[in-house]
Amino acid sequence: MELIDVFGKMEVQEYVQKQNSPQKEICQKLRAIILRTFPNIKEEVKWGVPTFGDGKYYFVSLKEHVNLGFSMANLSEEEKQRFEGSGKTMKVITIRSIDEINDDQIVELLTLVWKK
Repeated sequence: MELIDVFGKMEVQEYVQKQNSPQKEICQKLRAIILRTFPNIKEEVKWGVPTFGDGKYYFVSLKEHVNLGFSMANLSEEEKQRFEGSGKTMKVITIRSIDEINDDQIVELLTLVWKK
């Protein structure tokens, strides 16, 4: 189990390191927030992107921004309105620059999804 976790962490680090700026720095900060919020969370590359907590969260670096994705499982309709996108099982927040990252808001959303 520990070898898988170490391998997963290495895969996530490699994914982040391959990104261009500013997406690389955004991914680094998002990963740090997730790991600070949940120090023992499982991280791995799944579906070609870093995922956390067995798919509860993910981030993906895109051409102009980074999406931080959240599972919508068991969230109320009101709670789902805090996220962007039309997905039924996953929704996102979009981040275009490192200055747009609101640590407190992200921790609040991470915690909301984790509790469900």
